[in-house]
Amino acid sequence: MLVITPHNRLKLGPTQALQVFLDQQVVWLSLEELSQQPNLDPLLILLTLPVRPESELAASSQQILARRPDLKTVVLPMLVQRFPQLTEAQIMVIAGIPREEIRHTRAVQDWLAEGRQEGRQEGEARGEAREAAKMTLRLLNRRCGPLSEATTAQIQALPLEQLESLADALLDFQSPADLATWLAANS
Repeated sequence: MLVITPHNRLKLGPTQALQVFLDQQVVWLSLEELSQQPNLDPLLILLTLPVRPESELAASSQQILARRPDLKTVVLPMLVQRFPQLTEAQIMVIAGIPREEIRHTRAVQDWLAEGRQEGRQEGEARGEAREAAKMTLRLLNRRCGPLSEATTAQIQALPLEQLESLADALLDFQSPADLATWLAANS
């Protein structure tokens, strides 16, 4: 049995039976130690990417891809998994993959699809807020009379949730002062 560990700090418990099994049946392979070996095969370098220091990732990724360009569809998702906070452009710099080459990889296709979905959702939310603002402004003009440009702009800047709350509240307004009070309390 082969057990691959990212480091030597793995603790599996104090039982003597387990230790006897591990001593006789298991071959330990430390990825940290493996990553320090010179002239590794690209697949072994790939195996060590998760434990390599960040400062070595660009060189290691480029070394893999120089000898095995077919592995870019594996290198990129590994880097994405390791650095979920980085942008597509930052990961491409780390991997040393030109933008035009990477466009057709699965990870980038996933990024693009995710970006399109987020864009659609944001656009829909903005559209809903615009429509809610128009309707609320129409009702306020009827209830409170013509509104100033500053008040109109303030209402248009409200998020959808607050616009809905204002639309409910305006049914109880008796004068423009009620609107001013509501805006002061909810802005």
